[in-house]
Amino acid sequence: MNATPSWSFSSIKTFEQCPKKYYHLKVMKDYVEDQNAQHLVYGTEFHKAAEDYINGTSPLPEKFKFAKSSLDNLKQRPGRKLCEYEMGLTANLEPCAFKAPNVWWRGIADLIILEDNGVARVLDYKTGASAKYADTGQLELMALAVFKHFPEVQSIKAGLLFVVAKSFPKANFHRQDEAKLWEKWMHNYGRMKTAYDKNVWNPHPSGLCKKHCVVLSCPHNGRN
Repeated sequence: MNATPSWSFSSIKTFEQCPKKYYHLKVMKDYVEDQNAQHLVYGTEFHKAAEDYINGTSPLPEKFKFAKSSLDNLKQRPGRKLCEYEMGLTANLEPCAFKAPNVWWRGIADLIILEDNGVARVLDYKTGASAKYADTGQLELMALAVFKHFPEVQSIKAGLLFVVAKSFPKANFHRQDEAKLWEKWMHNYGRMKTAYDKNVWNPHPSGLCKKHCVVLSCPHNGRN
């Protein structure tokens, strides 16, 4: 079996949702997610608009003016702002380029604000209609990567900015907790690596199978 490829928050969440789905999307690659789905296109457009607005390169499009006050609050905060910032980590948890040959983990932070006091803010924009199932694990991984890429940062104030749902789940992280936080993610990654090593990809049926899974060959899909 091929070596485990680089991973990200989204890939490990796909694996946890269903190893069989992960296998078809990431290993065999005989199915792909519908990148033209309306919610994905909308989300991509918003991320680009927010990046350009925070950077000052373009005004906020009329269709996204509802988020202007939230983005203005971020834009006016003091500190160095990094939009859509790509980060990579090696298997030894050393910082590397997003596309480095030895990259082990990859992530893109929608917005990082580096303050002068050892504090950073990490934001991820969400365009979903509800924040009910918000998962701050994404913020945790981003924070861990920021600690590696910016040694001067000692604490991080992070949040998922649900611009449509008007919600802002937050989480704080501190450098002294790095080892403990990595333990959990190493465990999660270990489960995925075991699947690669043994080439075992058991399905995990759920209520998402029949209407949302693109793997039509799976017996649990219901649309084949």
